Amino acid sequence: MTCKPSICTMSLGRAFAGHSMEYKLDMAQKYGFRGIELFYEDLEYVAKVKPGQSSATKLLAAASQVRQWCDRRKLEIICLQPFMDFGGLLDREKQRQNLATIELWTELALTLGTDLILFPSSFLSVSRLSDDVAVLIKDFQDAADVGLKRTPTIRFAFEALCWGTRVSTWEDSWKIISAVNRPNFGLCVDTFNIAGQIFADPAAVDGCTRSADAAVEWSMERLMSHVDPSKIFLVQIADAERLERPLNENHTFYNVEQPARMSWSRNCRLFYGEEHLGGYLPVKRILQTVIHGLGYRGWMSFEVFHRKLTESDSTVPEYYAARASRSWAKIVRDLSLERKTPRREFYQGKERAVL
Repeated sequence: MTCKPSICTMSLGRAFAGHSMEYKLDMAQKYGFRGIELFYEDLEYVAKVKPGQSSATKLLAAASQVRQWCDRRKLEIICLQPFMDFGGLLDREKQRQNLATIELWTELALTLGTDLILFPSSFLSVSRLSDDVAVLIKDFQDAADVGLKRTPTIRFAFEALCWGTRVSTWEDSWKIISAVNRPNFGLCVDTFNIAGQIFADPAAVDGCTRSADAAVEWSMERLMSHVDPSKIFLVQIADAERLERPLNENHTFYNVEQPARMSWSRNCRLFYGEEHLGGYLPVKRILQTVIHGLGYRGWMSFEVFHRKLTESDSTVPEYYAARASRSWAKIVRDLSLERKTPRREFYQGKERAVL
């Protein structure tokens, strides 16, 4: 297996800004992508115009439609995401409702032709989340068990958001994954969220945490020694802008209802290799560890949020698809992902391949 390029549909323009699913898929195909992460918002917008009495019926019809669109363009749907705020809720009735919704999501996944659903860590207030990690573990076990009953099995990838309330580092998420102990429950490695917690601090004057470089090296050493590469279900890639001034109450991106890292994430993500636009996170170092250190081979997906994606400008999808394509080409070069073509030669009258 090789590393294959994917992009999240949200990263080609937001549905609420009027960017159609079909056009975004056209741009993904045009610029050489082989897979997409389907952002749930996009599925909902396709479902809005479908006939039917229930939202589930509309969503399933939309899933079938999106799969047809992707099949025509030879695009694989690698993931349905994000299922927000699952697990650890103090409101146990809401948690039961969420588990019932997992049943629908696994059906949507099968209809879409994907076997992967993504859980980001919750960023609800501490007043709404249990501080008992056993509760969170049991909730994820329940979800994983729903996926195990499906044919084929539906997998779940758990991702630590760098502004998560209880889970904000890959170590936090890995501890949960290990405790859940289900074959279909694994890790999403996200370069932005790893670096966004231990390396970057958008509220700091220089945009960095204390001992940022050392923290990254120490983190990568632990990643190498602790994580089973077979449990990495997805790698997501994004860099971000170094802000000219701290993201505090005086900053344009400040939102009183959001942690600084969340506001920064929603407004300022970039593609790999875009240092000319202000990118400064150690994305290459993280990818080196995952690909060359742990030997990960599989989908590598661009998940870039940005303020421009919310604009209705019709050029947004192609602009972002082109940038993502250039970024992938740079990743291939920088991390030596090119598949080597065997050189042919004759030896004792027989042709053989020489690597």
